[in-house]
Amino acid sequence: MSTGPGADSAPAPTSTHESKTGGTFSSLKIRNYRLFATGAVISNTGTWMSRITQDWLVLSLTGSATAVGITTALQFLPMLLFGLYGGVIADRLPKRQILLVSQAMLGLCGIALAVLTLSGVVEVWHVYLVAFLLGMVTVVDNPARQSFVSEMVGPAQLRNAVSLNSANFQSARLIGPAVAGVLITTVGSGWAFLLNGLSFLAPLIGLLMMRRDELHASVTVPRAKGQLREGLAYVRGRPELIWPIVLVGFVGTFGFNFPIWLTAFADEIFDGGAGMYSFFNILMAAGSLAGALLSARRRSSRLRMLVAAGTAFGLLEIAASLSPTVWLFSILLVPIGMLGLTTNITANTSVQMAADPEMRGRVMSLYMMVFAGGTPVGAPIVGWISDTYGARIGFAAGGAISVIAALAVGFALARVGGLRLKVDLRPGRPHVRFVPREQLATAA
Repeated sequence: MSTGPGADSAPAPTSTHESKTGGTFSSLKIRNYRLFATGAVISNTGTWMSRITQDWLVLSLTGSATAVGITTALQFLPMLLFGLYGGVIADRLPKRQILLVSQAMLGLCGIALAVLTLSGVVEVWHVYLVAFLLGMVTVVDNPARQSFVSEMVGPAQLRNAVSLNSANFQSARLIGPAVAGVLITTVGSGWAFLLNGLSFLAPLIGLLMMRRDELHASVTVPRAKGQLREGLAYVRGRPELIWPIVLVGFVGTFGFNFPIWLTAFADEIFDGGAGMYSFFNILMAAGSLAGALLSARRRSSRLRMLVAAGTAFGLLEIAASLSPTVWLFSILLVPIGMLGLTTNITANTSVQMAADPEMRGRVMSLYMMVFAGGTPVGAPIVGWISDTYGARIGFAAGGAISVIAALAVGFALARVGGLRLKVDLRPGRPHVRFVPREQLATAA
């Protein structure tokens, strides 16, 4: 248990300490985190039900992949416009109190959309408006929730808890789409929206039941001028922060537009329906869950893993875009989900571990701004490409941009770290790897 405000800035634990606290599910030994995780899996399931239902509702109302892209863009536009301010608020105020308000507001948004749909008056602009309101709440909820993890578990378990958060989210992604598909085809979309709204009671109860004396001491920053500029300058001067953020920005903007691609592939390419769309999401979730659990077992988050996962993720998207059959496309969705989550978790944990506690809210708001906030830019572009040139071209374009970004960031990190690419064609040796310049000169 930390005893002071600087406890979160402690160095990474030694191997001896890790052996005592290690294990895939080690963070769940902490009561406050168990309450948080239990509430999260319930609300996350509702969120995935709502996302799938929302995408299919918009497609049913408009018949346009571009409209689905606009809905996604509106939900993430506030993060792009105001994301950094959300980080400033998260650094100034107690995170638990922020989450109590934000989770309640997210639940009310779900109930509002349920009322509109069940009453039979819903129009596409209603969905647009609720999506935008959800995005406004998320501006503050995201950095507060990301930063609150360290207060619950402390630095020794932070990497494991971040990975389990993603595993939690992806577990819900396995359940949510399946339930959504059943509800859409049986009782209608409105009931899925209603269950989503009610699901936020779970995290609210969990937050209220937490023992505040067991939380690790947090750092709250007094209100002052220039805190936004201070956060940007802090990140700009640290390559271990800026380059992972740049990579997830490109991947999130152009490589993670799955609502657009999967609806188009299910509806146009393979002539399926809501059931096939839900099935595609379940397959991606299975891969994502595997990626999250594998990340939870790792002792460290190496930047070379980030670059490798980002490159492989983009290449698999290109391969999936060319798939001639639905079964091959479906198989490829599993490793795409796994590598996408590996990229995200590796970047997330690297950035959180490298950030000082008093800056963590602003750093994570910048991270989420470029990862999720780029969607308003990428989603309409990718949606337009998919409508104009076909879903296959749109999917391939997103993958190609992800590959280029990962390789560019890899070479940038190598340059900053004084590394160079070494090619060794001898049997039994790594054929391509980065080595220090001094080692390369000695070998020559």
